[in-house]
Amino acid sequence: MNHLWTPWRMSYLKRGPQPDATCVFCRKAQENNDVKNHILHRGEHCFVILNLYPYNNGHLMVIPYQHTGRLDELNDATLLELLTLTQKAVQIIETVYNPHGFNIGINLGAAAGAGIVDHIHQHVVPRWGGDTNYLSTVGQTRTIPEWIDETYVRLHEQWKD
Repeated sequence: MNHLWTPWRMSYLKRGPQPDATCVFCRKAQENNDVKNHILHRGEHCFVILNLYPYNNGHLMVIPYQHTGRLDELNDATLLELLTLTQKAVQIIETVYNPHGFNIGINLGAAAGAGIVDHIHQHVVPRWGGDTNYLSTVGQTRTIPEWIDETYVRLHEQWKD
């Protein structure tokens, strides 16, 4: 039997039910610990953060500070920054990881696959030919070859204004 080690998930598993119903994105945006929270960049209307449960190394999200699950509630400045930061994220990930392509998208609503329904966020997922294999297709398990803290350091170095 093979074992997949994911020790970074232990703190999540041990914490149990959370009495504070504050949105995880809002909480991280309000905290002043970008390294711990893996926040790569803070803009005026949006911030960029690594996905704690990535599909691939470099999987990040661009998230408006505004707490809403509706795209039509974002103003033009927020929408522009959302796309501008997505564009920059693609450029940075291309420089650091040289992927073969990207999945970029917003899941609106639980039926569409949104894990956090009430706070819209755009995923930027680098893809490589063959990155979906038997283990992820049949076993519903992803293998991520780089620690998230290493991914953070590699990508954060590129987010110079």
